[in-house]
Order: sequence, then structure tokens, then C-alpha cells
Amino acid sequence: MAAADPPPRGEAAPALKRSASIDRIPADARRILHRLAGDLWGGDVDPGALAVSQLRGAMTNEVFRITWPGGEAEGNGPRKVLVRIYGRGVEVFFDRADEVRTFECMSRHGQGPRLLGRFANGRVEEFINARTLSAADLRDPEMSALIARKLREFHDLDMPGPRDVSLWQRLKRWLGEARDRCSEEESNQFQLNKLGDEISVLEKTLSGLQQSVGFCHNDLQYGNIMIYEETRQVTLIDYEYASFNPVAFDIANHFCEMAADYHTSTPHVLDFTKYPDTGEQRRFVEAYLSSAGKKPTDGEVEELLGLIAKYTLASHLFWGLWGIISAHVNENIDFAYKEYARQRLDQYWQTKPRILGPK
Repeated sequence: MAAADPPPRGEAAPALKRSASIDRIPADARRILHRLAGDLWGGDVDPGALAVSQLRGAMTNEVFRITWPGGEAEGNGPRKVLVRIYGRGVEVFFDRADEVRTFECMSRHGQGPRLLGRFANGRVEEFINARTLSAADLRDPEMSALIARKLREFHDLDMPGPRDVSLWQRLKRWLGEARDRCSEEESNQFQLNKLGDEISVLEKTLSGLQQSVGFCHNDLQYGNIMIYEETRQVTLIDYEYASFNPVAFDIANHFCEMAADYHTSTPHVLDFTKYPDTGEQRRFVEAYLSSAGKKPTDGEVEELLGLIAKYTLASHLFWGLWGIISAHVNENIDFAYKEYARQRLDQYWQTKPRILGPK
């Protein structure tokens, strides 16, 4: 379905009943929702009779589930869509126009939800009637293998544009943004004066290695993975940070996300004792490599495992800088960004000697 046209500027936002939370939805988004109700479900639905619930776990945007009563009882499926309100200032992390193009391209590839409408600071998306994974799901061997195979499919997508690695330029740009926003005290606390050299060393060390580059998700935490329970089909969502990168970076980032549980009373707290052990890593990599139809050799598995270990360092810098910047620009999300950043950067300094060896 094509995205709904932007509402006329002079058109009043319709009165939407049923939920006190509706005032969280911008007026231009409410106009789109009113129109979509008729477009999607016809005259048997009251466009104004809806319920709004905010979904937990989002750290870049605010995400709301919009539900109209009925539908499921008649066997027509849930009358639901998602409204995504972009976080304030998050365009510092990515180009929003590029992200929307990626979203639309992924939809054409049959990946993720359809785009139903856009408004000034967000969009309306198709509701995927699948289960979002939990932190515990990532440790399940069957689920891990499904994710590995889906990630290989994602990496092999034929996406437009040059296949240039974005990681290093993005890290350098984010470091500049962090320095511009931090006080001298904060800069010293996070050792920002040292990170430029650290990024350069990592780039020099890793860019000279033979490795696969693919279209990477770059944010493969459990909340961005969904499963259709009946078919056991996995889908990946939320492509804001997606770009071409070494596939080992994407896998490393996924492994690091196993330390997180964003649905606790302290969602910023990480437990790196939950980083996958050697057996879990090997099973994931074997499933990833074998999904191309050929059993990998032990050498191929070990080579990718070695690259993944090194790219965990880049992942810690990536999300450490993200946390520092987010603390200054994203005021509408309740998340302890600075403490999260501290943990990621501490993990970088603690694990670097073991991973890269002494100077």
C-alpha cells in the first residue's frame, strides 16, 4: 500500500476518542490515522474510536501502537498500526531521508513493515502481527540459529548505493559531535581526547584484513527482531543505523547486545558476563556461514570468530559515543544515556589488551 498523502495544512485534526494517550500523537499524524482507518478497514470501523499505547524499550524514537476495536473477532486480524515519533536531535546519528529510503527499499524486498504514511516528525507503519523477541530469546539455540540465517540473508540484500564501509567515518563524526557538546569535565570523564587515536588504530588494524562487507543492520538488539510463531520466520525491523559495513561488526554488535535487557527497571545497566561463550559464538557463526548452502570449514569459522572479537571494540566505541551524544540531544526518552556510555567505554578499555594484545 502506498504511503498516505500528507494532510492539508488547513485541515483540522479529527477528534479521536477512546484514549487519554492520544494527545501524545501529533495532529498531522492523527489526520493520517483517521484516513487510514477507512482506507484499511472500510466503513465498519469508527476512525475516531482507537486506543493508544506506548511501546517500551525504544531509545531513539517514541513508538506507539494504535488499535481500533473489532476485527479479530471476525477473523480479519488486528486493526493496528504503529506510529513512530522521531526523537529530538537524533538526525545527528543518521540522515533521515536515507533512512526512509532504506525503509522503503526493505519493504520492496519483502523485509519488515510497510510504510503507511509520513508526518512532519515521524511516520505511520504497518503493524507486524509477530512477537518481538526478549533478552532471553537471544540465548535460545534454535532462535539464535534462526537469527544467524536471517542476518546472512540481510547482509546479502542487493541495496542501492556504493558498498563503502561507513563505520570509521561515522565514528569520527560522532566523536566530533560528542566533543562539541561535552563540557571539559565530561570530556575528561569519557577520555574523549584519546578516542581519536583509538579509532585510527582500530581502523588501521581491521581495514587491512580480508573480510566480507554487506548491508548491515548495525543495531541488532532483541527489540529489533520479531518472529512469526506459526512459521518460525524471523524478520528484522528498524533500519535507522543500517549501512554497508563489515559483516563481522554486525555480528559483534549482536553478541554485545546479549549483555542488555531494556525491559527492566534499570534498562541502561549491562551485564557483560552474559556475552555469549565460545560454544554459543561458534554455533551462531556456523549457522550464519552454512546458510549459504555450503558447510564452512573450521578455518572459515575461526577466521570470522577472530574478526568478530576485534569488532566488539568498535561496537563499544560506537554505542559509547551514541550514549554521550544522546544524553545531550534526546530529551524525550527516559534512559540513563551517560551511564550506558560509561559502561560501553569501560568495556572497551578493559577488553582491548586481551583482544588486540599489548602495544
